Amino acid sequence: MNVRCVELVEGYGEWHVRVIEEDYEHTRSFEIESFALAYAEGQRRRLALADFTRI
Repeated sequence: MNVRCVELVEGYGEWHVRVIEEDYEHTRSFEIESFALAYAEGQRRRLALADFTRI
């Protein structure tokens, strides 16, 4: 199964971006929302996804 997605979530005063690619998953945390948004958008483009999910 080819699962790929990017998720953005705010929690505990930080912004977290989770990237899932097939069998690989990683999360990066940011203190500034605009940095998290830029990272999520970059990952969305790299994975050629239509959009990312904001939770």
